[in-house]
Amino acid sequence: MQNKVISVEEAVAMIPDGATIMFGGFLGCGSAHHIIEALANSGKKDFTIIGNDCGMAAGPQGEEFYGMAKLVHNHQVKHVIATHVGMTPDVATQSMVDKTLTVDLIPQGSLAEMIRAGGAGLGGVLTPTGVGTIVEDSPFCLGKQTIDGKDYLLMKPVRADVAVVNAHMIDKFGNMWYKGTTRNFNIVMATAADLVIAEADNVVEIGDIQPENVVTSGAFVNYIVDGGKL
Repeated sequence: MQNKVISVEEAVAMIPDGATIMFGGFLGCGSAHHIIEALANSGKKDFTIIGNDCGMAAGPQGEEFYGMAKLVHNHQVKHVIATHVGMTPDVATQSMVDKTLTVDLIPQGSLAEMIRAGGAGLGGVLTPTGVGTIVEDSPFCLGKQTIDGKDYLLMKPVRADVAVVNAHMIDKFGNMWYKGTTRNFNIVMATAADLVIAEADNVVEIGDIQPENVVTSGAFVNYIVDGGKL
């Protein structure tokens, strides 16, 4: 069996400038904080980042630039695809004032389903969310369709070069178990990228996670970073 456990430095080395990266997490809950920190310190840039949000300007312990907010603050990001960026003022400054950042906002449920479609190889998602709003003008909207008298938007599937995800327990094959609400976007993102790097709060042996408790199969995971030993 391939040894999937690598160092955080090795993980960051696999992510090139200009990569499109999905980041799991919801305002930092369920984010791969050690990988994000190392990426923020790497000097790499021109990323397109996809996530529920861009982290927060301040973390729960008062830390500055929590989660993906570090990457945005460092001007390492050129394009944000997210559902909410209000907790990261740098996004507004760089997109509206500096004009150095492109931002595409997508309804939360739509983005989750678009990523799910990308992972499943589907051609898109039909959703009534956003009909008659500026969502229709999004580059991710392929047009409107009427089915049984109801209007829907056809939204593009979304994939990435890299998915950086997190789970409370990951065994050495990559099977993942999430604690509480940390599962959020991590589940669908692990299916929708060419390279999946999972940060584990705890790396455990194969068999320590009961088969019925596996949420994301290790078949989707290329590499594991042991966040508990960093």
